Amino acid sequence: MTGRVVVIVGASSGIGLAAAMAFAARDDDLVLVSRGAEALKAAEVVCRAAGSSEVDVLVEDIGDPAAAARVVAWTLGRHGRVDVVVHTATVMGYGAVEAVPAEVFTAVVDTAVHGTVHLAQAFLPVMRRQRAGAFIGVNSLLGSVTVPQMGAYTAAKWGQRAVLRTLQQETRDEPGVHVCVVSPGSVNTPIYHQAANYTGRLARPPWPALSPDRVGEAIARLADRPRRHLSIPVGPANPLVIAGFRLLPLVYDRLVGPLFRFAGLTRDPAEPTTGNVHQPIPALERAHGRRPNPAAGR
Repeated sequence: MTGRVVVIVGASSGIGLAAAMAFAARDDDLVLVSRGAEALKAAEVVCRAAGSSEVDVLVEDIGDPAAAARVVAWTLGRHGRVDVVVHTATVMGYGAVEAVPAEVFTAVVDTAVHGTVHLAQAFLPVMRRQRAGAFIGVNSLLGSVTVPQMGAYTAAKWGQRAVLRTLQQETRDEPGVHVCVVSPGSVNTPIYHQAANYTGRLARPPWPALSPDRVGEAIARLADRPRRHLSIPVGPANPLVIAGFRLLPLVYDRLVGPLFRFAGLTRDPAEPTTGNVHQPIPALERAHGRRPNPAAGR
């Protein structure tokens, strides 16, 4: 399937950029949305090189309630339709619930939960009128389990998952409109290095970390053949972790804290930082993660 109009929110970095390249390889027309103009221009160049002849970029913050309406109006004015919407935009905050500043906690939740709501309210009516379309929300393994020191992110992903599941139920009356959920585990993207952090230690993606290219390709395949499953997992460890959380809660709670400190945090000290929660960090926006600059985003 080629020639679709695909809107990707959060397209300048990580999974969003990887998904954009996967759709570009299918010669789809892309509308790339993100907060960072500089990184979006770089994403445009990469996607054209990957095969897409039509790539447009829009600088918008999906946390703004009016942003989604501007994106849908621009897309319809330019292309006349929208076939796929992918919401990958997310920000992360590390730290105990008691330690994360309220405005940081709220912003992390808003990006995932209200960002999904804003996009759904703007794009699903269009898909209903078309009687066709795929709305894909990128959730997380942490939308099904909880992890200490990641309360803001887990709250965001549990809330987002609830919204997406409700949307799946509410669109059952329109067979051509699909609301899909992709739930990857640990992915080697810059989000860990850009996150707000109040743990005192630098963060890293826990092992085994997937390549963002694998998740991006999974998203594109799902758009090729949309499915109304509860959620499409990406990552070998997801079923085991979820089973432990649900079936062996006492064992899970005993192990999850030490395992997170071992696998999710380095030994390197880190000063408190808001990371990219309130504004992007252009130097760290790319598809794949790397060792962070400890001074970035303080």
